[in-house]
Amino acid sequence: MKTNNIPKLRFPEFDGKWNKIQLNQLLDFKNGINASKEQYGKGVKFINVLDILNNDYITSDNIIGKVDVDEKTVSKYLVSYGDILFQRSSETREEVGTANVYLDKNQTAVFGGFVIRGAKIGDYEPVFFNKLLKTDLARNEITSRSGGSTRYNVGQEILSNISLPFPSLPEQQKIASFLTSVDDKINVLKQKVSLLEKYKKGVMQQIFSQQIRFKDANGNDYLEWEEKSLGEVCLKARSGGTPKSTVKSYYNGDIPFLSISDMTQQGKYINYTSNHISEEGLKNSSSWIVPINSIIYSMYASVGFVAINNIPIATSQAVLNLIVKDNVSVYYLYYYLLDFQKYINQFITTGTQGNLNAQSVKDFNVLVPTLEEQTKIAEFLSGIDEKIETTKLQLSKMEVWKKGLLQGMFC
Repeated sequence: MKTNNIPKLRFPEFDGKWNKIQLNQLLDFKNGINASKEQYGKGVKFINVLDILNNDYITSDNIIGKVDVDEKTVSKYLVSYGDILFQRSSETREEVGTANVYLDKNQTAVFGGFVIRGAKIGDYEPVFFNKLLKTDLARNEITSRSGGSTRYNVGQEILSNISLPFPSLPEQQKIASFLTSVDDKINVLKQKVSLLEKYKKGVMQQIFSQQIRFKDANGNDYLEWEEKSLGEVCLKARSGGTPKSTVKSYYNGDIPFLSISDMTQQGKYINYTSNHISEEGLKNSSSWIVPINSIIYSMYASVGFVAINNIPIATSQAVLNLIVKDNVSVYYLYYYLLDFQKYINQFITTGTQGNLNAQSVKDFNVLVPTLEEQTKIAEFLSGIDEKIETTKLQLSKMEVWKKGLLQGMFC
């Protein structure tokens, strides 16, 4: 970011420096309502910290909570179009003072005690101001002045004394309009991902309940599906093990060692692991090398998560590793187990945290079509996955582009 109050990226009709303006010239600050627990859940819409953190901007429709207060209290803590809401307190310095704007012209709301409202008293474009408050410059100005030890806090006085660079109102409006169009494109891609994922889920349910059946090359029906246990369709179904963490020589070797977080972060395919063990660690534990193209099935933590490994790996006892027989498509079994997640709760053992045990997983009922029909099913669902991943990649590129715009368009 530039420090001379002239942005790097600019529309050609504008020039000159942006002027620093103290926030108390634009906003009138006030702390929010502290109500009793009996008052929550009904009444007027009530803005809390989650509304600030979880939305690009706030409207009445996306406010989570309500509070039951009288008309006098409503008028005292009213939030109107263009007002800015700040997070007053946080366990992390990175989040304290996070801001959002209220952009509802038809409905009003009130705000909670962990929120500071900046009522609009100056001349600014609300969408521009919202984007400005999310820049590194604005965030550093706020977080660097926050106080506290176990929790970080900002108050009205801190916010009042912060100065930020503003262009003329026409330039604010131009920037706001442009960035809104960028956000609209990003939201279209997000919606497309969501719709594709819902479509995939619905189609899987229809396929594995046999409401949808594929036909062979001659247009004839395939043979009826056989019911088998998961253990029956596997050459090997065995969990791993964890080398003793106190023995340093067991770790940081050349053998990829899977964690549950590796699965949840990477999704369908395991291409790397964050941890590694040594040959010595492998020999001194019940872990083993799982060959590529096996099914990796989590039994602890993220229960029922399923993946396919593209690299040989060792795993802990938290996952069951499945090497399937030649007459079973690993991709068909992947999608079958993905759909099977809806039944998982009935197999989870009780305890401090819900887990599966290896035998119960091996006993899962699996419907097995002919290999040819399995392949058609897997190819069809993989095609949907490819569309989802392509759209996610487009979304990621758009978000990176937007981040670059924000860095260049603000001082």
